[in-house]
Amino acid sequence: MSDKKTDFENNLKELEKIISELESGECSLEKSIALFEKGISYTDECRKALEKAEHKIISLTEAEGEAQDID
Repeated sequence: MSDKKTDFENNLKELEKIISELESGECSLEKSIALFEKGISYTDECRKALEKAEHKIISLTEAEGEAQDID
């Protein structure tokens, strides 16, 4: 599980670097497009990780609710 967290955090850090570089205004158009494309990829990976975490939390809380109903 720590690998997933590390992957998420690394992707987020890379995305933050890309944003900073794009915001600096020092990139050529070609480099900006390439960075933007890479940023979309990191964003997609972060979104997938967050959705997976959300589904797990929902599943766990539903299971907890069912366990309480049994008591």
